[in-house]
Amino acid sequence: QVQLVESGGGLAQAGGSLRLSCAASESIFSSNTMGWYRQAPGKQRELVATITSGGSTNYADTVKGRFTISRGNAKNTVYLQMNSLKPEDTAVYYCYLRIIHVTWGQGTQVTVSS
Repeated sequence: QVQLVESGGGLAQAGGSLRLSCAASESIFSSNTMGWYRQAPGKQRELVATITSGGSTNYADTVKGRFTISRGNAKNTVYLQMNSLKPEDTAVYYCYLRIIHVTWGQGTQVTVSS
């Protein structure tokens, strides 16, 4: 069972930047999608951005132009560069991997102060 390990969360000021990383515990050779979802207190988990093994990306409207998703050369890692952060970006961010089934990371807290 592949596992996902996230890192890079923390505290940032509004207008600042953070970079999240997620690594799968083993190489992934099948066609797949990796990405990030987030969940703020009292809200449902929502899509942030995804990227396929072919490099196609998808972003939530709320982060377009501010966040960039990318994959590492090893293809079992995914990154989320978050710029121009806003207080409403505060949430727990979850790494996501879908091959046939979906695997979730444990989550990393991102807090943006105004």
